[in-house]
Amino acid sequence: MKFSDREKEVITSKIQLYFREELDQTLGSFDALFLLDFFAEEIGPYFYNRGLHDASALLHERMDSITDAVYDLEKATELSR
Repeated sequence: MKFSDREKEVITSKIQLYFREELDQTLGSFDALFLLDFFAEEIGPYFYNRGLHDASALLHERMDSITDAVYDLEKATELSR
């Protein structure tokens, strides 16, 4: 995963805040950035794949709904009776 410099700033600030508030530990900017890189490389693909899976399931559900709506528009013919 690649983040912009601004995104890295925001994320590392959140990591530092979490460590300070939840773990009562001070984490420097370098360490927070190192932790971000670790999670992005090692854990990120799991989140990414889950997002793809969820998006695919939602798209499939929506396509089924559209297909049903199209069938509802069909007009009766001698062949469809």
